[in-house]
Amino acid sequence: MILKGKKGLVTGVANQRSIAWGIARSCWAQGADLCFSYQGERLKSSLDALVAGEGKTAATFECDVTKDESITALFAAVETEVGKIDFLVHAIAYAKREDLDGEFQDTSRDGFTTALDISSYSLTALAHHAAGVMNPGGSIVALSFIGGEKVIPHYNVMGVAKAALECSVKYLSHDLGKLGIRVNTVSAGPIRTLAAKGIGDFNKMLTISEARSSLHKNVDTSEVGDATAFLVSDLARGITGELVHVDAGYHAISFSFAEENNQKQG
Repeated sequence: MILKGKKGLVTGVANQRSIAWGIARSCWAQGADLCFSYQGERLKSSLDALVAGEGKTAATFECDVTKDESITALFAAVETEVGKIDFLVHAIAYAKREDLDGEFQDTSRDGFTTALDISSYSLTALAHHAAGVMNPGGSIVALSFIGGEKVIPHYNVMGVAKAALECSVKYLSHDLGKLGIRVNTVSAGPIRTLAAKGIGDFNKMLTISEARSSLHKNVDTSEVGDATAFLVSDLARGITGELVHVDAGYHAISFSFAEENNQKQG
């Protein structure tokens, strides 16, 4: 029960397959009290059903991360209804489907701006406001993918957005460190989520990751969830500005997805 007495805000739950939902379940299992943000009534209905299905109750708040006033309202509501929080989980990412097809060089200006705004800048905006309602010793964790470090075919502009997200974590860890707030990134292996459906050749990515990873398996949301629960707990109180891979060791293998993909095409 490493999170007993801790309160956290989890963003980005879309359905039961979401990595954010796996994180929520792990945090609950460790004793945390949670609240959630969502965008739109459809996602609220889904989120409410998931929470009820776990036999839990949780405050939920609407937030559109592309609007500053919505983020301000989110944290005002959190502080009023929940009080001070101890951690924030950022699990928000979006890119236009057409910008995940073809080549990165074909990315539209609007598509680039949209992906970077929602997938990367939203962390900075949320962290800025979260700092004002977070207890000392607080923690923020963002979710990334190896496409932010290496070329993954069809990940395209999302890879660039994740690279910006990972760098933002380092700068935020410096800025918020003086407040006693830690900021880290978890880089998850490929997982069959709703967002993954927009990535071309995703099934091939799963197959290659399983074959090439050190543990010869793909990870699931519970493994990412448990690692995140550790990072937001006091057990990780000396860790900040870090990128933690939860990908069965795939990141440590030099034979990349791109290389194998090119060989098969050849």
